[in-house]
Order: sequence, then C-alpha cells, then structure tokens
Amino acid sequence: MKKRWWIFGLLLVFALAACRGAKVETVSYTIDMTEYAFMPNTISLKVGQQVTLELTNSGQLSHEIMIGQVVKTENGHPSGYLKDIFEVGNVKPEILSATEGAGEAHENEHAHGGFMIVLPKTGDKVVIRFQVTPAMIGEWEMGCFEQDGVHYTSGMKGVVTVSR
Repeated sequence: MKKRWWIFGLLLVFALAACRGAKVETVSYTIDMTEYAFMPNTISLKVGQQVTLELTNSGQLSHEIMIGQVVKTENGHPSGYLKDIFEVGNVKPEILSATEGAGEAHENEHAHGGFMIVLPKTGDKVVIRFQVTPAMIGEWEMGCFEQDGVHYTSGMKGVVTVSR
C-alpha cells in the first residue's frame, strides 16, 4: 500500500513540474480593413493561445470588426451576430493600444450586441489581446456591419476557426 502512495506522489511531482514549465503559446495577426474586405480573411486559433490582433483601417470609410455566429438583422439589414465569440468564451479582450478616437469597445450599439471595435478613420489602428478558451471551439465569422450592413453584404467578412 505504501508503495502505491509513493508512486502516486512521484507521479504528482512530475505532473506539477511539467505544468510549471508549460508556456502559453502566443499568436499574432495583423488584419487590414479596406472597402470591403478583411485581409487576411481567414485566421486559425487554438485553445490556450494568447492572441494579439492588430487592426488597421486602410480604407476611406469607417470600419468595425465583430466575431460571431448567426447573423441577425434589423429592418431587413444584417446588423451583427446572435452569438459573440467573446461572450461565449467568457473573455473580455484587452485593448493594448489605439490611435486617438479609435478602438472603443462598444456593446449593443446599433443593435449589434456583443463586442466590437470601431476604427472610424483611415490610418486608425487598434491592438487587442485575449486568450482562447475551450468554449470558443468552432467556426466563427468576422464581419463589418457599417452603413446598415452594406459593408457586410459587399463582402466584408471572414472566417475565424478555433480548434484544440
């Protein structure tokens, strides 16, 4: 019996030592926002990653980014997502830096719901950071719903895939 406890204790020590040495994987993406596209328009994330997104408005119009599932409409126009990746993942993204007047995190503006970042002017930049949780696993969409959904219907959307 003592031998089992000794083996269990040794295994526990090794497991704790392995966890202590584990590092959080980091990944960064620079997303360029133009009329009417995100470049790149596909990003892949893994559970546990610390993600940094650098968003830049290279277009002439105001742009925003939301990441969600199931597009909702208002007055017949796409207006946001019914499911927000950050709400589902129980994560509040951290805004690391932003040009003046850009990067405010808005909630429920224009019936969008969820988390979004707005970059109103050409050259605006925002850097956000968050950690990917298991609840985020799946395929998500990033979209811009400016001008009553015209940006979205004109193709300003992309795919965010989260896996283990």
